[in-house]
Amino acid sequence: MARPRTVTDQAILDGALEVANRRGPANVTFASVSAVVGLSPATLVQRFGTKEALLRAALERAWDLLDEATAREDERQPVTPDGAVALVTALWPEGQGDEAYAEGLLLLYEDMRDPVLRARGVRWRAALMQALGRRLASDPARQDELGRLMASQWQGAQIWWAFEREGRGREAVAAELRTWLKALAVDKP
Repeated sequence: MARPRTVTDQAILDGALEVANRRGPANVTFASVSAVVGLSPATLVQRFGTKEALLRAALERAWDLLDEATAREDERQPVTPDGAVALVTALWPEGQGDEAYAEGLLLLYEDMRDPVLRARGVRWRAALMQALGRRLASDPARQDELGRLMASQWQGAQIWWAFEREGRGREAVAAELRTWLKALAVDKP
Protein backbone atom coordinates (compact mmCIF):
# COMPACT_ATOMS: atom_id res chain seq x y z
CA MET A 1 0.00 0.00 0.00
CA ALA A 2 1.31 3.44 -0.92
CA ARG A 3 2.13 5.89 1.81
CA PRO A 4 -0.16 8.90 2.03
CA ARG A 5 1.25 12.11 0.60
CA THR A 6 2.08 14.58 3.31
CA VAL A 7 2.75 17.43 0.87
CA THR A 8 0.40 18.02 -2.06
CA ASP A 9 1.60 18.52 -5.60
CA GLN A 10 0.05 21.99 -5.40
CA ALA A 11 2.22 22.84 -2.39
CA ILE A 12 5.29 21.54 -4.22
CA LEU A 13 4.49 23.65 -7.28
CA ASP A 14 3.96 26.69 -5.06
CA GLY A 15 7.40 25.98 -3.57
CA ALA A 16 8.90 25.73 -7.06
CA LEU A 17 7.31 29.08 -7.95
CA GLU A 18 8.76 30.58 -4.78
CA VAL A 19 12.23 29.47 -5.88
CA ALA A 20 11.64 30.72 -9.44
CA ASN A 21 10.40 34.12 -8.26
CA ARG A 22 13.23 34.56 -5.79
CA ARG A 23 16.16 33.10 -7.74
CA GLY A 24 15.00 32.60 -11.33
CA PRO A 25 13.68 29.55 -13.19
CA ALA A 26 17.16 28.12 -13.82
CA ASN A 27 17.42 27.58 -10.06
CA VAL A 28 14.29 25.43 -9.86
CA THR A 29 15.97 22.13 -9.10
CA PHE A 30 14.85 19.14 -7.09
CA ALA A 31 17.32 20.17 -4.38
CA SER A 32 16.18 23.81 -4.20
CA VAL A 33 12.49 22.90 -4.13
CA SER A 34 13.22 20.15 -1.61
CA ALA A 35 14.66 22.75 0.75
CA VAL A 36 11.45 24.81 0.50
CA VAL A 37 8.84 22.06 0.79
CA GLY A 38 10.61 19.64 3.13
CA LEU A 39 10.57 16.58 0.88
CA SER A 40 13.63 14.74 -0.35
CA PRO A 41 14.85 15.40 -3.89
CA ALA A 42 14.24 11.71 -4.65
CA THR A 43 10.57 12.08 -3.71
CA LEU A 44 10.27 15.05 -6.07
CA VAL A 45 11.91 13.03 -8.86
CA GLN A 46 9.34 10.27 -8.29
CA ARG A 47 6.49 12.76 -8.63
CA PHE A 48 7.72 14.91 -11.52
CA GLY A 49 10.37 12.86 -13.32
CA THR A 50 12.56 15.68 -14.61
CA LYS A 51 13.53 19.19 -13.64
CA GLU A 52 11.90 20.41 -16.87
CA ALA A 53 8.61 18.70 -16.00
CA LEU A 54 8.68 20.24 -12.52
CA LEU A 55 9.29 23.72 -13.93
CA ARG A 56 6.59 23.35 -16.57
CA ALA A 57 4.06 22.15 -14.00
CA ALA A 58 4.99 25.10 -11.78
CA LEU A 59 4.52 27.54 -14.66
CA GLU A 60 1.14 26.00 -15.49
CA ARG A 61 0.24 26.47 -11.82
CA ALA A 62 1.28 30.13 -12.13
CA TRP A 63 -1.10 30.54 -15.09
CA ASP A 64 -3.89 28.89 -13.08
CA LEU A 65 -3.29 31.35 -10.25
CA LEU A 66 -3.22 34.31 -12.64
CA ASP A 67 -6.46 33.19 -14.32
CA GLU A 68 -8.11 32.88 -10.90
CA ALA A 69 -6.84 36.27 -9.74
CA THR A 70 -7.97 37.95 -12.96
CA ALA A 71 -11.48 36.45 -12.70
CA ARG A 72 -11.68 37.40 -9.02
CA GLU A 73 -10.64 41.00 -9.69
CA ASP A 74 -12.98 41.21 -12.68
CA GLU A 75 -15.85 40.33 -10.34
CA ARG A 76 -14.62 42.56 -7.53
CA GLN A 77 -13.64 45.80 -9.25
CA PRO A 78 -16.17 48.43 -10.37
CA VAL A 79 -17.00 48.70 -14.06
CA THR A 80 -15.28 52.07 -14.42
CA PRO A 81 -11.92 53.26 -15.74
CA ASP A 82 -10.65 53.41 -12.15
CA GLY A 83 -11.85 49.83 -11.79
CA ALA A 84 -9.72 48.88 -14.81
CA VAL A 85 -6.65 50.40 -13.15
CA ALA A 86 -7.49 48.66 -9.88
CA LEU A 87 -7.96 45.34 -11.68
CA VAL A 88 -4.53 45.25 -13.28
CA THR A 89 -2.66 46.73 -10.34
CA ALA A 90 -4.24 44.11 -8.07
CA LEU A 91 -2.45 41.51 -10.20
CA TRP A 92 0.95 42.79 -9.02
CA PRO A 93 2.36 39.79 -7.14
CA GLU A 94 1.63 40.07 -3.43
CA GLY A 95 4.65 39.71 -1.22
CA GLN A 96 7.04 40.04 -4.15
CA GLY A 97 9.33 42.95 -3.57
CA ASP A 98 10.02 45.36 -6.37
CA GLU A 99 13.60 44.08 -6.52
CA ALA A 100 12.33 40.61 -7.51
CA TYR A 101 10.40 41.93 -10.51
CA ALA A 102 13.13 40.98 -13.01
CA GLU A 103 12.91 37.33 -11.97
CA GLY A 104 9.30 37.40 -13.17
CA LEU A 105 10.53 38.42 -16.60
CA LEU A 106 12.64 35.26 -16.66
CA LEU A 107 9.45 33.27 -16.04
CA LEU A 108 7.83 35.09 -18.94
CA TYR A 109 10.75 34.02 -21.12
CA GLU A 110 10.08 30.39 -20.17
CA ASP A 111 6.39 30.85 -21.03
CA MET A 112 7.25 32.22 -24.46
CA ARG A 113 9.49 29.25 -25.27
CA ASP A 114 6.81 26.64 -24.56
CA PRO A 115 3.86 26.46 -27.01
CA VAL A 116 1.40 25.25 -24.36
CA LEU A 117 2.35 28.01 -21.93
CA ARG A 118 2.39 30.57 -24.72
CA ALA A 119 -1.18 29.55 -25.61
CA ARG A 120 -2.16 30.06 -21.97
CA GLY A 121 -0.84 33.60 -22.26
CA VAL A 122 -2.90 34.25 -25.38
CA ARG A 123 -6.09 33.01 -23.65
CA TRP A 124 -5.36 35.11 -20.56
CA ARG A 125 -4.78 38.20 -22.70
CA ALA A 126 -8.22 37.77 -24.31
CA ALA A 127 -9.91 37.51 -20.90
CA LEU A 128 -7.97 40.49 -19.57
CA MET A 129 -8.75 42.63 -22.62
CA GLN A 130 -12.45 41.86 -22.25
CA ALA A 131 -12.43 42.72 -18.54
CA LEU A 132 -10.61 45.99 -19.19
CA GLY A 133 -12.66 46.94 -22.24
CA ARG A 134 -15.96 46.64 -20.35
CA ARG A 135 -14.63 49.20 -17.89
CA LEU A 136 -13.51 51.66 -20.56
CA ALA A 137 -16.34 51.80 -23.13
CA SER A 138 -19.94 50.78 -23.69
CA ASP A 139 -19.54 50.19 -27.45
CA PRO A 140 -18.32 46.59 -28.07
CA ALA A 141 -15.93 47.62 -30.87
CA ARG A 142 -14.45 50.31 -28.68
CA GLN A 143 -14.23 47.84 -25.76
CA ASP A 144 -12.01 45.52 -27.83
CA GLU A 145 -9.77 48.38 -28.92
CA LEU A 146 -9.42 50.06 -25.52
CA GLY A 147 -9.05 46.75 -23.69
CA ARG A 148 -6.18 45.76 -25.98
CA LEU A 149 -4.55 49.16 -25.75
CA MET A 150 -4.81 49.32 -21.96
CA ALA A 151 -3.37 45.80 -21.59
CA SER A 152 -0.44 46.88 -23.76
CA GLN A 153 -0.02 50.15 -21.87
CA TRP A 154 -0.05 48.24 -18.57
CA GLN A 155 2.64 45.81 -19.71
CA GLY A 156 4.76 48.63 -21.12
CA ALA A 157 4.38 50.69 -17.95
CA GLN A 158 5.66 47.74 -15.92
CA ILE A 159 8.71 47.29 -18.12
CA TRP A 160 9.61 50.99 -18.08
CA TRP A 161 9.13 51.08 -14.31
CA ALA A 162 11.50 48.09 -14.02
CA PHE A 163 14.20 50.12 -15.78
CA GLU A 164 13.62 53.35 -13.88
CA ARG A 165 12.62 52.02 -10.43
CA GLU A 166 11.12 55.36 -9.44
CA GLY A 167 8.63 54.80 -6.62
CA ARG A 168 6.90 51.56 -5.74
CA GLY A 169 6.02 49.45 -8.77
CA ARG A 170 2.29 49.05 -8.22
CA GLU A 171 1.74 52.74 -7.48
CA ALA A 172 3.96 53.94 -10.33
CA VAL A 173 2.15 51.74 -12.84
CA ALA A 174 -1.27 52.84 -11.56
CA ALA A 175 -0.25 56.50 -11.96
CA GLU A 176 0.97 55.83 -15.51
CA LEU A 177 -2.33 54.16 -16.41
CA ARG A 178 -4.36 57.03 -14.97
CA THR A 179 -2.29 59.47 -17.04
CA TRP A 180 -2.93 57.34 -20.14
CA LEU A 181 -6.69 57.28 -19.47
CA LYS A 182 -6.72 61.05 -18.99
CA ALA A 183 -4.79 61.57 -22.25
CA LEU A 184 -7.43 59.51 -24.07
CA ALA A 185 -10.23 61.32 -22.23
CA VAL A 186 -11.61 58.02 -20.93
CA ASP A 187 -13.57 58.83 -17.81
CA LYS A 188 -16.57 56.49 -17.98
CA PRO A 189 -17.54 53.31 -19.83
